[in-house]
Amino acid sequence: MRAKSLLASLGDVFVPVVYRSDNAAAIELACALAPRVTLVGVVPLPPEGTLSAGASAAQELRRLLRQLGRGEQVRARSQVLVTSDPWKDLVKVAEELKPDLMLLDWQAHLPALGLDPATVLAHPPANVGLLRGPLTTLRRVVVPVRGGPFAELALRVAINLRQTREVQVTSLHVQLSGAPETNTPFRTLQGILAQMPDIEQRSVVTDDVARYLVQEVQPTDLVVIGATAKAAKASIGPVAERLLKEARGAVLIVATQRPAPAMFDASAGATAISLLVDKWFAENTFEADEFADIPQLVGMKQQQGLTISLALPALNEEETVGTVIETVKRALMDEHPLLDEIVLIDSNSTDRTREIAHSLGIPVYIHQELLPRLGSRRGKGEALWKSLLVTRGDILVWIDTDIVNIHPRFVYGIIGPMLLNSNIQFVKGFYRRPLRVGDKLQAGAGGRVTELTARPLINLFYPELSGVIQPLSGEYGGRRSALEVCPFFSGYGVETGLLIDIYERFGLAAIAQVDLLERIHHNQTLEALSKMSFAIIQAVMRKLEARYERAFIADVNKTMKLIRYEDGGYFLDVEEIAERERPPMVEVEEYRERCSAGKLRSV
Repeated sequence: MRAKSLLASLGDVFVPVVYRSDNAAAIELACALAPRVTLVGVVPLPPEGTLSAGASAAQELRRLLRQLGRGEQVRARSQVLVTSDPWKDLVKVAEELKPDLMLLDWQAHLPALGLDPATVLAHPPANVGLLRGPLTTLRRVVVPVRGGPFAELALRVAINLRQTREVQVTSLHVQLSGAPETNTPFRTLQGILAQMPDIEQRSVVTDDVARYLVQEVQPTDLVVIGATAKAAKASIGPVAERLLKEARGAVLIVATQRPAPAMFDASAGATAISLLVDKWFAENTFEADEFADIPQLVGMKQQQGLTISLALPALNEEETVGTVIETVKRALMDEHPLLDEIVLIDSNSTDRTREIAHSLGIPVYIHQELLPRLGSRRGKGEALWKSLLVTRGDILVWIDTDIVNIHPRFVYGIIGPMLLNSNIQFVKGFYRRPLRVGDKLQAGAGGRVTELTARPLINLFYPELSGVIQPLSGEYGGRRSALEVCPFFSGYGVETGLLIDIYERFGLAAIAQVDLLERIHHNQTLEALSKMSFAIIQAVMRKLEARYERAFIADVNKTMKLIRYEDGGYFLDVEEIAERERPPMVEVEEYRERCSAGKLRSV
């Protein structure tokens, strides 16, 4: 059993890719060692800085990871770690991945991550190797062994190199003069090595082990040596330390996994939430340009076996709906099959909106005519909810049809993070929103309800979501499996409600946001924005009811008194704005039947 354990191949190696560090040697060795290599990007930040400052670095590193991760052998994890405690986060990733070996570059990774070797070797979360280059060629490997606790891992690494690169491997047992005869652990290794005739075995007695090894390994490309273990602690040891300083070739120091004590305590309170949000912001904020390679997105979609639907909610948008459809359809269906379908969800427009969509070959549904058994409600949220019924995609994206500066990025930017990271369930778009005042545009003056109502409420009651730049943006999407289990508000509260529900069901890491650059659209009147705010406040209160299991919104006024001015005098106009929820679509009988039948029919 012992020999079989030693002969077992390394199946996978985990390598951190540190921002603006030289990761090449560690990746090259990992590829030589194992058939599967997992790369995880790391952006280390100083403790006194804010994690959100690492967002642009994370985006740059994701681009590099996509280049490095092309091919069957090397897989790059989509989520980049932005952290002021990189070792803590790498430990978590290693515990999740359970690799056969975690490989760190001594000269590049340790200083960039603020690590010392003792920290890594004391309680590694997986078998670990510390590589000191250069690694120019890989023809001869020497493994100095004395029978220590990490000698088997050192031999296993060398054997893998022999199997993949046909290198010459030499097992070198160096014994100090006057020391006892070969110890019991080494006799066990001798028994294993006897079964491996392809490995050269040499034994030497010397007065200075370190000096002899330094001289012996000078023509060697790579020395693999186990760390020193004493009193349940691992260290480099004097022999390995001298090799690191004087060997011309590369040196790899290895240690086996050792259980760590409970060293990371979760913090509580506002500081912890702030760190959580900053970290999420840096790691889960994307740029649309990251996904501008549409053929690559199509390949990712096909590889994952996914289908993607785009639903366009509309109400009297004849001026812009045609351009929106033509632009997106041409780029993402006709030229590249990223989208499997585009449908229009109309709210009973009285202009030519539906006629224009029909003329462009787009199926049109009037949401008031869908699910007649459940009746019809006014509002965009009702249209979005019913779009689940008439689309078939595993991923469903919504964009508004009043976008004046429409570009395919409004769609592929939303899709990209979900294709990149299977853990992301929901993606929100954000952008600069110029406000048109007369014939002029004021940059960044849009999003008034966002800044005056939605974000203050989120910061107050859901601070974990405070990093979401534009919670009310109309460009967003999610995985059907997540959207179908969420209730939908029928009116203006739909975006706020969905964001909170996704967070509460799937966690903050399941949400991402993407910069769509600039969005120009028709701005609403102040009265319309006031109504929107009133509905959003109700939506947040509904979610608080569920959290605290207390129905207090029944006592809240759902009518809004609008102040009018006419004929030189003021008066009040009362309007009911009651934000109501639809149940999760998965609970609707017609939806379940549609899922079973797999057929759709437009009106």
